[in-house]
Amino acid sequence: MKDDGGTQRRRFRLPRDLPRIALLACLAAVVVSLGFAFVPGNPPKPAAPSVSERARASALADALSLRTRAEQLEAAATEASRPALPKASPAAAATPVRAAVTLLTTQARALLLPGPSPAGSAPADTATPAVTATATATSASVPPTAARLAADLASSGRQRLADAGTADGGMARLLASVGTAQLLQSSALAAAAGVRDPAAGLPDRAAAELPGPGVPAAGSCPATTAPAAAGTGAPVAAGMPDALTAVVRAELEAVYGYQVALTRLDGAAATAATGRLAQHEALAAGAESLGRAQCAAVPPREPGYALDPAFLSAPGRGLAGLESASLTAYGDLIALSEGPTRQWAVAGLLGAARRAVAWGAAPGPFPGMAFDPASLPTLPPA
Repeated sequence: MKDDGGTQRRRFRLPRDLPRIALLACLAAVVVSLGFAFVPGNPPKPAAPSVSERARASALADALSLRTRAEQLEAAATEASRPALPKASPAAAATPVRAAVTLLTTQARALLLPGPSPAGSAPADTATPAVTATATATSASVPPTAARLAADLASSGRQRLADAGTADGGMARLLASVGTAQLLQSSALAAAAGVRDPAAGLPDRAAAELPGPGVPAAGSCPATTAPAAAGTGAPVAAGMPDALTAVVRAELEAVYGYQVALTRLDGAAATAATGRLAQHEALAAGAESLGRAQCAAVPPREPGYALDPAFLSAPGRGLAGLESASLTAYGDLIALSEGPTRQWAVAGLLGAARRAVAWGAAPGPFPGMAFDPASLPTLPPA
């Protein structure tokens, strides 16, 4: 009887223990869940670099590599016992090689990522192998020469122009500017060394030969007018139509300038001016066609344009100024356009820069752009 009673009493106490058991179970569940919460998961994979970032990294890597080789060539050119340039004296080579070092240093600074810890070189998996893949091996096994440096500058310049076709607007403009300057420097270095120009075969005339996309259907374009900067009358490139308007105006002014200059030039200068006038006439027609297709306010052709008072006394210098003035318009169009129009603008930038150099102008390390060197980041130590 007692055993039965004891068993019965334990059976009846069991419900009173349920709250305690439930509390202990809840506490255990909380502890387990906290343990899972504090277990770190796998970190997310970094996002793949964009097309623009890969192009920037490749351009930076090439600029740094070419800069190192240019410095080696400059050092070798100053040693009388080791002339670096077989077809030119070390003294004659010093100026274009030093210019190449300065150019590549400035460009590398512009290509650095902003921030307190800029990348000194491109990651191995993001660089496009234009010069980067062979630069280290070449510099380690073969002494640098002006011909090799000129060829690699031209290769890098071509790659930059190609990358400008697919990069984002602002980066496309920078890459096109960097590539154009590298091609110009390649030509200067080859000329000083007395070797074939490796950049001579690049057809910048493609800007004049690219067919326009045609004229839009009547009534498909809204009524537009080209905006002007206050007090200047100059167009403001607020979008691609406005940028095309600026290019048309620059080309029409160049056509008029060459027509006037031909009345003051003779000999080889007149022959060169005649050929370049034909280029500008084709460029103006192409820009007008592109402008109409983009519903731009295409300015009408005028009988004359204002020229600098010194133009008639120094037409060559005046033509250099006209060519240099068009660089900004082409740079704006590169940044604001895409596809065939951007390719046309890239070719136009290169052609204008080459013609400016031919007339004695110096477009600098960034044709078509304005950079204050003091605002650029400093290169990290090698």
